[in-house]
Amino acid sequence: MTLTALSLPMPPEAFGDLFPLFKAANPETLKILHQGSTFNECPAGRTVLMEDSWGNAVYFMVSGWAKVRCQSGDGYVTLAMLGKGDYFGEMAVLDESPRSTDVAALSHVGLVSIPAQLFIQTLFKDPQLHHRMLQLMVQRLRKTHTRFQLRNKAPGIKLVHTLVGIAEAYGEPQGSALEIFNIPESDLAAIADIKLTEVPKILDKLISRNWLKIEPSRNVISLLDMKSLKHLSKLG
Repeated sequence: MTLTALSLPMPPEAFGDLFPLFKAANPETLKILHQGSTFNECPAGRTVLMEDSWGNAVYFMVSGWAKVRCQSGDGYVTLAMLGKGDYFGEMAVLDESPRSTDVAALSHVGLVSIPAQLFIQTLFKDPQLHHRMLQLMVQRLRKTHTRFQLRNKAPGIKLVHTLVGIAEAYGEPQGSALEIFNIPESDLAAIADIKLTEVPKILDKLISRNWLKIEPSRNVISLLDMKSLKHLSKLG
């Protein structure tokens, strides 16, 4: 793991604004978590969290983009994207088992880490936080169920559904568009469960319709027409 520890760049109340998990937490909870947390940075291309390491903290994304992956043969398979506001590492903390995946930074990443014991103690003390975490876990399960339902759909529908989901979760508004990180095609193929050769073909079609724009110089993908993209992702 390659992390640089720094002082927290935000006040306690900012936790509720930055991280959806803490929106329902009471001010005292935010203060306690803030006091026990550490801010970390990780450069692009480095592993944030190693597979099979024991859970000693929960990590919250302050900035940047990362991917969750698992080992497959001699390489890795990307399972999901992580962006600003999301968190990871909680499963190993909650069931006290080694992690089954690792997390790799796609861009420079800023993280808040909360020690496992503090996180567990806070869940017990703040029922609103406990309930909110259960809600977010159910949302993740629903997303997994939806991906399973899409397994027999056309590659275009699966890829568009993936892009829309990432944009809705982490996209930055730019006028009427939503911008996301320029995710490598191999990662998009893995998350959408389609062949890598299909990805550039589908992206070119979306670009030709003016629904999508890729800007390599800024390392972003702009979803220009969310209404059309959402409609396409629900077809079939």
